Amino acid sequence: MHQQAAERLTRLESEYRERRRVEIASATEREEVLQRELEYARGRIRDLEKRLFGRKTERHWAIDSQQPRSATGVRKRGQQPGGRGHGRRRFSELAVREEIVALASPHCPKCGKRLREFPGTEDSEVLEIEVKAYRRRIHRRRYRPSCECAVLPGIVAAPAPGRLIERGKWGVSLWVEALLEKFLYGHASGRWIEQLGDLGVELSAGTLCGGLRTIAPLFMPLYQALLPRLRAEGHWHADETRWEVFVEREGKAGHRWWLWVFQSRSVVYYLIDPSRSASVPETVLAGVDSGVISCDRHGAYKKFARLHPGFVLSFCWAHQRRDFLTLANDYPPLAEWAMGWVERVGELFKLYDERAEAAPRSLAYRELHGRLCSRLRMMARERHRALADPKLPEPARKLMQSMQRHWGGLREFSRHNAVPPDNNSAERALRGPVVGRKNFYGSGSEWSGQLAAMMFSLLATLRSWQINPRTWLSDYLTACAAAGNRAPRNLKPYLPWSMEAARLAQMRRAACQNTHPPVDSS
Repeated sequence: MHQQAAERLTRLESEYRERRRVEIASATEREEVLQRELEYARGRIRDLEKRLFGRKTERHWAIDSQQPRSATGVRKRGQQPGGRGHGRRRFSELAVREEIVALASPHCPKCGKRLREFPGTEDSEVLEIEVKAYRRRIHRRRYRPSCECAVLPGIVAAPAPGRLIERGKWGVSLWVEALLEKFLYGHASGRWIEQLGDLGVELSAGTLCGGLRTIAPLFMPLYQALLPRLRAEGHWHADETRWEVFVEREGKAGHRWWLWVFQSRSVVYYLIDPSRSASVPETVLAGVDSGVISCDRHGAYKKFARLHPGFVLSFCWAHQRRDFLTLANDYPPLAEWAMGWVERVGELFKLYDERAEAAPRSLAYRELHGRLCSRLRMMARERHRALADPKLPEPARKLMQSMQRHWGGLREFSRHNAVPPDNNSAERALRGPVVGRKNFYGSGSEWSGQLAAMMFSLLATLRSWQINPRTWLSDYLTACAAAGNRAPRNLKPYLPWSMEAARLAQMRRAACQNTHPPVDSS
C-alpha cells in the first residue's frame, strides 16, 4: 500500500514537473513573441511619428548626434577645407554703366581755397540688377511707288514684326519669364502676377492661363524629338512621383496622377500619366530591345523587365542604405548592427568612385574592379550568415530577405563602366518639379499637365547640356513668332545634340538683358 502510494506520488510529481516545464517553455515563447510584437509596434510608432512630425525629407541623419560622423556621411555645405576656390570674380562679360562721382564742394575746409583736380580717378564696381517693364513702340516706315508699273498698292509699309500670339499685346519676353518662373524656378503663378503688379504691369490670371494654353503646342515637336534620342541610348535612370491633375476621367477614381522621369546621357524626359504601372516604361521605351534601367524596387520596373527579357534592372544602393538607416532609427537595439551595414555600403560607393576615376582597361581599373567585386561577395556572405542566425530579430530578417531577393539588381552596376550604384540622378531630376508641386500643387487640366511635362523635359535637357534656358527659350519663341505662331520647320538649331559648335556656345551664354535705343534700319 505504501509502495503504491509512493510510486503514484512520484509519477504525479514527474507529470507536474513536466507540465510546469511545458507551461514555462510555452509562456517563455509567448513572452518572446509578445516582446517582438511590442518592439515592432514601438518601431512602427516611431516611424509614424517621424513621418507625421519629423523633417519632410528623405535625408537621414546619424542616429546619435553625439556619435562622430563617418567618412561616408553627408559632407558639409560650402567650400570644403583645403579645396581651391574660384577667386574673386570680375564679371567682365556684363555691360558697364559709367558713373562719375565728384565732391559737392571741392574746397579746403580751413581756408576755403578751391581744390585742384588730379589726373585719374579712384575706381570701384558694384553689381546691380534692373528689372523693369517697357512698351515697344514700333514705327513701320511707309513708302509710295515712284514708277508707273501699277504692281504695288498706293502705299507700302514695312512688315509688322511677328507676334507669338495673334493680336496679343504681350511680347516674347513676358512668356519667357512666365515659363521659366513656373517650370524652372517653381514659383506659383499668382505670386508672379503680384510681382508684375509691383513693377507696374497688370496681368490677369485668365490672360496668363489662356496665353500658356495657346503657346503650348509650339513645344510639342521638340518634346516628340526627345523620345528617339532617349531610346537610342542604352542606359536610363527612371523614377516617379505623385502629381495631381484635377480632372475627372472615366475609369479613374481621384486626381492622383504620376510624374515619371527617364534620364539618359543626353536627354531628360518627363511624362505625366494616370497610371503607375509597367505600361508607362513600355510606352516610353517602345521599340527598344535591350538596355539597363537604374531604378528603385517599384514593382512596375520588375514587371517590365519580366515582360522584356532584354532589359536588366540596376537597383539603387542609396535606397538600400536608407532602409538600414530607417531600421536603426525605428529599432534602437539594432542601431549598431544596421550602422555596420551602412558603413559597408559607404565602402562600396568609395570603391566605385575610385574605379570611375581610373582609365578603362588599365591595370588600376582592373585592380579596383576586382576589389569592388570582392566587396560585393563579402557582403553576400554576411547576408547569408545573418539569415542563418536564428536569433536575428524579425525586422532585420525582413530587410536581409529583401536584399537577397533584389541582389541580382544590386550587383548589376559592377558589370558596367557607366552605370552608377544609385538612382540619384533621377531623384535629383524630380526635385525641381516636387518643389514646384508644393507651390502650385499639380495641374488643373490635362493640357496644363502636358505643358508641364514638356517644359520640365526641355528645360532639364538644356540644363544637362549647360545651355542657358533663358537664351534658348527667347531664341526659340522669337523664331516661332516669326514663323506665324508655329514651330520652325527645322528643329536642328534647337536640339542640343544637333547644334553646330558655334551655336551651342552662343546658347550657353547669358541672355542679354540690356535695353536698346531705337534703331533706324532703313
